[in-house]
Amino acid sequence: MKVFSGSASRYLAEKIVESQGLKLGKSFMQTFSDGEFQPGYEETVRGKFVFIVQSTFTPSENLFELLMMIDAARRASAYKIVAVIPYFGFARQDR
Repeated sequence: MKVFSGSASRYLAEKIVESQGLKLGKSFMQTFSDGEFQPGYEETVRGKFVFIVQSTFTPSENLFELLMMIDAARRASAYKIVAVIPYFGFARQDR
């Protein structure tokens, strides 16, 4: 099992792994000059159960970062991928 953090929820992810006696997985976010970014993992996730902790506040940037991290884990052959979303933007637009 591996736990990774997006840029919006690093503190929460650190507290989660601390309470479980695990280490936070190492990942990176490569940012290009035109503002695009590409996430990646600095350790293998092949065959692992992967948790990605990422809040979606401010929704558009952080939600897209989460989706890109999920895609990167899928392409790296993770066994299962679970998104932990402590705040889900757009969830209350009907109220």
